Order: sequence, then structure tokens, then C-alpha cells
Amino acid sequence: MKNLKAIIFDAYGTLFDVNSAAEKCKSKIGDRWENFANYWRTTQLEYTWLRSMMGKHKNFWQITEDSLDKSMKKFKIHNDMRNELLNLYKILSPYPETKEALKKLKNKNYKIAILSNGTPSLLNELVEKNDMKNLFDDIFSIEEVGIFKPSSKVYEIPVTKYKIDKGEIAFLSSNTWDISGGGNFGYNCFWVNRNNDVFDNLDYSLKYELKNLNELLDII
Repeated sequence: MKNLKAIIFDAYGTLFDVNSAAEKCKSKIGDRWENFANYWRTTQLEYTWLRSMMGKHKNFWQITEDSLDKSMKKFKIHNDMRNELLNLYKILSPYPETKEALKKLKNKNYKIAILSNGTPSLLNELVEKNDMKNLFDDIFSIEEVGIFKPSSKVYEIPVTKYKIDKGEIAFLSSNTWDISGGGNFGYNCFWVNRNNDVFDNLDYSLKYELKNLNELLDII
């Protein structure tokens, strides 16, 4: 791919497994752990979109807490587990190929960065706990603009920082709505479809679909 200068990654669900917090507690949650994890994640995302539309911003950590509280009530999980689940969310596990793929991309001399709904402190802790800090040039948070993805204001952040064109950025996300947001903005988008999902109908024609991050290395 010609003229590529930066590779930007979504964090949650793309580099890091959002279900890993609940999975580490599956002996306590039981067979419902995966349904619970998916419900927590869906509620979390819904709250970001709704708050953006309402103009009632809370940061991502506050939304993570609020969505967990609802999810625990829904699944009748005892409140004693709240702090444990929140602490585990701060140190989510990366997907198996994440570190090695990032190292190989870093060696190609692209700017490597995260663009995430997460707060700066939350993202920095996540990267540091997983010994990945040296793999990124920058960690961009939506808190710079005070609105969540898929607002175009978010996707503008790395363009402004690096003083490059939208078309000089490769953007990777596992979230179809995020890919549609970045693609409609003008990024070269790569959907990381780990779970054999179906792409959304949001006026963006998908060009690149990957099963994991390693497949990007065969394209760029």
C-alpha cells in the first residue's frame, strides 16, 4: 500500500480482549460469563453513543462502571464482585498475536498509535501492564475532543497530530461501526473480524477484512 505513513489501532476488542475480565471470573459467574461479558460490552457502547447524542459526556471509565452496574443487576451478580471485575478491566489481556504483529509493524517505520474511547490514564495503564508501551508512538484518547467515536472529531486527532492526509492512515478496528466511521472520514480501513461477524450497512464499502492482526502484514 503506497503513501502509508501511520497505522492507527482501536484498543478495546481490537488489540485487547474485552471479555477477558469476565472470563477470569468465570468460576464465580458460571456458564453465563460470556453472555454477561457481551451484555456489559454492548451496554458500555450504547452509553457512549447515547451520551454523545445527548451532549451529556462522561469519561469511558465512568461509563464502564455504569454499564457494569446495570449488567450485574441484569444477571443478578453479587455486588461483591464489582471491584474485582473493574480491576481486571484495567488489565485486559491482549489477543495472542497482538504483541508480535505490532513489533513487526514497528520495524517497518510507520507511526504506530492507538485511537480509543478510553481515558489517557486507563489506556496508559493497560499498555504498561501488558509491557507494550515501547510499541506505540502515541496513544490518542477521545477525551481530547470530548465526544466518543464515531464522531469525525475523533478521527481528526491523528491527522492533526501527524500533519498527514487521511488517506495516509491505515485504521484497524474490530468494531464495524468504528470502521464505518473511520472509512467515511477517509481512512484506509481494515476490519479485524475475529468472530466471523456481518458488516454493518452504514454507507461504507469495506475493502479489507482480516481474521487477525497478522494478516495486515501480508497487505502493507
